[in-house]
Amino acid sequence: MVREFKLPDVGEGVSEGEIVTWLVEEGDPVSEDQPVAEVETDKAIVEVPSPVNGTVREIIPAEGEVVPVGDVIITFDVEGEPVEDQTEGEAKRAGEADSEADAEPTAPDAGDSEEVSTGEGRVFAAPSARRLARELGVDIAAVEGSGPSGRVTDRDVRAAAESGESSDTSDDGADERDEALAAAEEPVGDDVAATREQGAQPTTEDFSAPAESADRDRTLAAPATRRIADERGVDLNAVPATEQRDGEAFVTEQAVREYAEAQQRAQRADAAGSPGAGAESGERVERVQYKGVRKTIGEAMSNSKFTAPHVTHHDTAVVDELVATRERLKPRADEQGIRLTYMPFVMKAVVAALKRHPKLNAELDEEAGEILRKNYYNVGVATATDAGLMVPVVENVDGKGLLQISSEVNELVQKARDRSIAREELQGSTFTVTNFGAIGGEYATPILNHPEVGILGIGELKQRPVVEDGEVVAKHTLPISLTIDHRIVDGADAAAFANTFMEYVENPELLLLE
Repeated sequence: MVREFKLPDVGEGVSEGEIVTWLVEEGDPVSEDQPVAEVETDKAIVEVPSPVNGTVREIIPAEGEVVPVGDVIITFDVEGEPVEDQTEGEAKRAGEADSEADAEPTAPDAGDSEEVSTGEGRVFAAPSARRLARELGVDIAAVEGSGPSGRVTDRDVRAAAESGESSDTSDDGADERDEALAAAEEPVGDDVAATREQGAQPTTEDFSAPAESADRDRTLAAPATRRIADERGVDLNAVPATEQRDGEAFVTEQAVREYAEAQQRAQRADAAGSPGAGAESGERVERVQYKGVRKTIGEAMSNSKFTAPHVTHHDTAVVDELVATRERLKPRADEQGIRLTYMPFVMKAVVAALKRHPKLNAELDEEAGEILRKNYYNVGVATATDAGLMVPVVENVDGKGLLQISSEVNELVQKARDRSIAREELQGSTFTVTNFGAIGGEYATPILNHPEVGILGIGELKQRPVVEDGEVVAKHTLPISLTIDHRIVDGADAAAFANTFMEYVENPELLLLE
């Protein structure tokens, strides 16, 4: 029996996920709960486990593909149960492939259908196997599949490429295959000449290639390979041949791509070494896909900025007493294996200020037309990670001591940075603190963690000149930047909150009364 496995809901509110890495291949045996794929949601990368003991029958989406929750991503042949020739999903995809093939006689060149039609019937192959076959110049119709129901896997294609058997075609093939092979073996001299007439002049001075490649006047290549060469302005006669067909040089798609990339590297190196080349050639551009966590963060920032009118209040606290208190408590924390930072003091002071100024521990329910003032205190801690800004949440800060808060913050921040944090640990905050001073800087204009109505930015704590009793002295100071949602929090409310917060960090012993 075949078990279809759908992309599960890996977190509340997640509607889709990107297949980052497949951890198995078709034909691999798997055990229940064994990870089969890594999937990236809008907050974290999670491993998706196999639900059964069995064998991987079919991998459907390719790596990098975004899949809606509930779509089938992989199928298994379950151990001890009869193997079906074709699942309902496979039949549906095969039908779609047949329809495309009927509509477009040249569908085999596209290589995107799950079944490749040939003169002798259909070849079942995974998308990755078909791509690999095209790159290696392997005739997939001549490859014997070792996967379930004779499906061709990546390993089958590599084995065929190494043996060289797949390049030999049978004389029993139908007209379609004969035409495709004839097209693949067309000389490309005319195509290259046309490319040169259009102005494409490939540079090969800094690219090391076999001597015979530069002297070729005839090269065999598949139509798809020729199209790529035309798009990239590559002279196929200059590309190193990876194999031969009927005594002629045969160039694969992968060889063209590698040659084009080498050309680009050489051109960039030339441009970098030429006086004034930067202004003529322009800046080098790296295209990075805007997706996953980065896209989610961007959308949240845009939603917050364009929904709530932001106002930021700035001030500075003199915190010599805070510095001294931490220094006294730090050895005690070290004895318990806890690294005590200033963040727990800041969070306790924030909660103390929120209790006295509840307007900032709230959110606006626009649909209901109500302001929701919250009587619990969950503080989010904005954390920079390789994937972008995340906000782990420490719950019920008002009921926890400094060491417990410090321990939880350290653990949550580390989990956020190594992408192992659970989605629920990033939700439910009522107020957020962001410590941009950790990397330098004094003031900023933090963006609200919507729907919260307040976020406190902490600048760099260090000694600065302060006027005291008419004289300038060095004092430890802490710059703060408090952003509010001006729809329900007034500037006077922000100033009053800031003053209360500074009172607690300037006199940390007051926190003992909270």
